[in-house]
Amino acid sequence: MSVTVTILGCGSSSGVPRPALGWGACDPANPKNRRRRCSILIERKSDAGITRVLIDTSPDLREQLIDANVDHLDAVFLTHEHADQTHGIDDLRSVVMHQRSRIPVYLNQSTARDVLSRFSYCFVQPPGSDYPPILESRFVEAGEERTIEGKGGPLTLQPFLVDHGNIPALGYRFADIAYSPDMNDIPRASLAQLQNLKLWIIDGLRWMPHPSHTNVEQALSWLALMKPERGVITNMHTDIDYEVLRQKLPPGIVPAYDGMQLTVD
Repeated sequence: MSVTVTILGCGSSSGVPRPALGWGACDPANPKNRRRRCSILIERKSDAGITRVLIDTSPDLREQLIDANVDHLDAVFLTHEHADQTHGIDDLRSVVMHQRSRIPVYLNQSTARDVLSRFSYCFVQPPGSDYPPILESRFVEAGEERTIEGKGGPLTLQPFLVDHGNIPALGYRFADIAYSPDMNDIPRASLAQLQNLKLWIIDGLRWMPHPSHTNVEQALSWLALMKPERGVITNMHTDIDYEVLRQKLPPGIVPAYDGMQLTVD
């Protein structure tokens, strides 16, 4: 089975550059330093078509979906409830209009308490509203798995628990790939789900330590411990210039950039 991951966004919560605060240490002449908020698209293709799954609905989702030519989605999975992972959720509306079916959104109970309240109109038609709901909520917890059926063939995703400051968040494993864009630690119970990876896309927010994110040094330590075949650093803040980081990373590990595509067989 061949699966392609597109990095729709690899920037920190305000993106790069930040409004009013600019580029920081990032060279504006390098297009790989312009970063939207974190999200990935997973695609499995066959002669019959494509199975597409989106992880997280960033505030930049409209432009991300346009750039990736997304005309249908079989499912959406959320990592946690923060604004940079959820505030683009209404931009799924035009995809729903095109495919003429609601999109299932998989989330855990802690994320659901926030998202199903803040964006309730996306899931349940409000009294007196002329707008039907566009999404269906479906629950998934760490250690469970969900298989998404689509024209490209089945895609199975299994969430694993990570610590993200003072809240829990989810990473996802699928097709020997792991994605953990927001984390500062990993509980021991989750480590079994990170064995024998071909690719790990991991949070590496800054050079310096941060209370709710792994920095570059910590990300490299996790990669050295779990030994995936390849590693990709994502969720990068304005102090991390693409080329500077690229030159410092060991073989087999690279920085993400928006639009980057990674294929795993």
